[in-house]
Amino acid sequence: MNDFSGPAGPGDLDVRWHAGWPSAKHDPAPEIQVHAYDERTLILRQNMSVHFEAPFVFLFLGADRALLLDTGATADERYFPLRRTVDAAIEDWLVRHPRPGYGLLVAHTHGHGDHIAADGQFTGRPDTTVVGPGLADVVDFFGLAGWPDTRAELDLGGGRVLDVIPGPGHQEAAVVLYDRATGLLLTGDSFYPGMLYVQDTAAFTATVDRLLDFCATRPVTHVLGCHIEMTTTPGEAYPRGTTYQPDEPPLQLTTGQLAALRKALTETGGRPGAHICDNFIVDITG
Repeated sequence: MNDFSGPAGPGDLDVRWHAGWPSAKHDPAPEIQVHAYDERTLILRQNMSVHFEAPFVFLFLGADRALLLDTGATADERYFPLRRTVDAAIEDWLVRHPRPGYGLLVAHTHGHGDHIAADGQFTGRPDTTVVGPGLADVVDFFGLAGWPDTRAELDLGGGRVLDVIPGPGHQEAAVVLYDRATGLLLTGDSFYPGMLYVQDTAAFTATVDRLLDFCATRPVTHVLGCHIEMTTTPGEAYPRGTTYQPDEPPLQLTTGQLAALRKALTETGGRPGAHICDNFIVDITG
């Protein structure tokens, strides 16, 4: 059996993410870019030429089952072959680590359409559970009674455990996951290099406080959200709907930058509007 219970180790983020093409219909890149952070952790990005949101999707491989976190922005497998890509990755894993009855759990950072669109591709797949995107679904499946002031553990087998942390504020059913095996903190649309849309300021601020408290006692290697929307110029974002972003910064952020988000929330005083910071823009709508 694979053992994932050791200390978090460094992975590979030396990658240039494909960021669309000057003419989307002539883009020669595949619909999905797949990067191995390590042999048991894959980061996938939907091609911006397929959908401007270009969300990131994450696949964690445990001893007994895999977790697919989010399913992207396009339902049609002809344009976004997510299931085929995930199946190939799992089959490759099982060649090297044979395991009968290996399962797949499909869950979400939150329930917005660009993160759940391809859920239907996994309908009827054997040994597969798809967690619904609604708040009641999330609370029930992960055992998060007492939401949002609680946490849960998700065990993929062999000691690969992820902490599930309530993260409302951007969307009511948002969660943040921490992978103990890699030290990655998966923040969805709550924190990434781009436009942070805050629908509930009090809930969002409480989420950031919750995450900072959590990170204070854990080794966090990288903070990974689900989009890149900034340019490499501090405080400058690409316009919404852009399908070619040749001047992107890295996906990964730090816990220090998460603390900067908390400071920015204090300085905004909850005022509606876009508040520009070097690595992100806080857009308060409620």
